[in-house]
Amino acid sequence: MRNLDITTLRSFVAVADSGGVTRAAGFLNLTQSAVSMQLKRLEELLGLELLDRTGRGIALTASGDQLLAYARRMVALNDEVIGRLTDQAFEGEVVLGVPHDIVYPAIPRVLKQFNAAYPRVKVQLLSSHSKLLKEQFEKGECDIILTTEAKSYPGCETISELPLRWIGAPDGSAWRQRPLRLALGRRCLFRSNVIEALDNAGIPWDLAVETENDRTIEATVSADLAIHAMLEGTEPPHLVQIDAGGVLPELAVHKINLYAHENGKGQVTEALVNMVRDSFRLLRGTHLKAVS
Repeated sequence: MRNLDITTLRSFVAVADSGGVTRAAGFLNLTQSAVSMQLKRLEELLGLELLDRTGRGIALTASGDQLLAYARRMVALNDEVIGRLTDQAFEGEVVLGVPHDIVYPAIPRVLKQFNAAYPRVKVQLLSSHSKLLKEQFEKGECDIILTTEAKSYPGCETISELPLRWIGAPDGSAWRQRPLRLALGRRCLFRSNVIEALDNAGIPWDLAVETENDRTIEATVSADLAIHAMLEGTEPPHLVQIDAGGVLPELAVHKINLYAHENGKGQVTEALVNMVRDSFRLLRGTHLKAVS
């Protein structure tokens, strides 16, 4: 009888999600050699190669792809059992505020992980603009918020630094048109950087859409009627980063800042903060500086 080990499965999932052993090791707080050893042990147990190591990066083999779905379910079930049997004392509500454009892909993963660990604690997710979220945080209406900002501010922890990327429809051509048609939010913090970069590059532009509704922006861009700018790795699956071959200007790097209240919720708030931090570290292409 062969038994799969949750620790090795957790390492396998982390490597698959992060795209490499180095990032997975940081996420798991393990050494690279420890993660590599766990992966080797898992492959030996199954008698299968799970990772294709022939290229520059690490990719899953067909067997690895098949295992990944099972591994996610087993790790999640393990965490749910531990949470329900050991953390029943924790209950209540935590309010988490996140800007619209960085909810995906990290936050759904955080909510699922937190619910498994603290099933009796409700997370109320507020999605809004960074400026409004900071105002709500200062009023005590949010326990934890994330913001996208050009720099760090007192009281925040910068958990990630990501470059802005031009985003368009798959196989789209809107980025070739002149004037360049843009879909931007009225209160988007990236707006001034996008416009300044285009002006400096001498590229004429026009606002095809100016709205406070992210769905309107996504629909317009998906229809290849305009392009947009988002932090690398946060674009929805139906949109892609534009490879313009240098035709469009490079955009600035922005910070994802985290603010958390010391409000007596102790371990619960700390656990959610750690999950948010770790999930954003898994974003592919993250330009992450040392975080204390």
